[in-house]
Amino acid sequence: MKLKLDKKDLKPFLQSLMDEYNLFAPAQLAEGVYVFRKIDHPDEVDLSCSNTQKPAKEVFFPQSETMFRYEKAGKQHQVTSAEEVERKRVILGARPCDIQAVSLLDEVFLGKEYTDSYYINKRNATTIIGMACGQPLSTCFCSSTGGSPFLRKGSDLFFIDLGESFLVELLTEKGKSFQKNKFFKEAKPEEISLAKAIEEKAVQKTDASVPIEGIEKRLDLMGESLFWDRVHEICMGCRVCTYLCPTCHCFDIVDEGEHQQGQRVRNWDSCLSPLYSLETSGHNPRPSCRERTRQRLMHKFSYFPTNFNKVACVGCGRCILYCPVHFDIRKAILWTSSKRPKEFDGGMI
Repeated sequence: MKLKLDKKDLKPFLQSLMDEYNLFAPAQLAEGVYVFRKIDHPDEVDLSCSNTQKPAKEVFFPQSETMFRYEKAGKQHQVTSAEEVERKRVILGARPCDIQAVSLLDEVFLGKEYTDSYYINKRNATTIIGMACGQPLSTCFCSSTGGSPFLRKGSDLFFIDLGESFLVELLTEKGKSFQKNKFFKEAKPEEISLAKAIEEKAVQKTDASVPIEGIEKRLDLMGESLFWDRVHEICMGCRVCTYLCPTCHCFDIVDEGEHQQGQRVRNWDSCLSPLYSLETSGHNPRPSCRERTRQRLMHKFSYFPTNFNKVACVGCGRCILYCPVHFDIRKAILWTSSKRPKEFDGGMI
């Protein structure tokens, strides 16, 4: 059964979620800037943006996260863990690319050899309400990375914007537990047909031409290629691509202490940082932007596929959209293939 939610009922629906869950959804941080954050009032939710600047991964893997707190009293030391999630959560409005990225983070943080309790507690406590991407941007290439603007996999519920209402699909047991929500109604056949037409148009708009297939083997042969000299030239090393990427997961751990108390904090880090690979001896195996750019692309398209049989890119296009010097990762990928971009002999990648 497919249901619908009238937009006039959206705010009371959000309130019904907030009565039982901590709700995370897109909210406007500043003019034109949208992020996922904990919602305190239904009016804060804004589902009009094509996608948030910062990815939904922050709901599961925060940019800065306290792991535990410690306090010393005389000879006694007290350590208090901060890993527990006190209340169940719902994330609303995550796009398919971000949800696909969460499944890639699962490979890292819920792996066979190591599980991260901070991540898994948030993951298990969260119901994901995905939002179809009816108007993909020109920078989107999810169709090239095994995704789709209407990819349902990974969502518990899936919303499709029909204009005056949302078509609602219940996909998992978690999702089906919402079936009796009083704001859901049975969808009409014409509404289901409209959703299908919107999906077909959206899929046609996404870039499916990026040559991802075989990139792992191509890059394996390019470790010392002049390719890296050309690719890194335009990069200014600002690292915005890694901080806005939904699959990047590097982190640093620091102790923040003051007198007899403090906390251990995990913060996002970036392989493009000059200090990221600096060793205590003073040696840095990645001393220049060339080596660091190579690491970023090799990890996404060679090392990660070797370990998990999937590329660590979902084609969200954030790194293209927000790069201050307009580096386009699609052209870098194309350059590894037998084809060459027109800009090969000059200009930007």
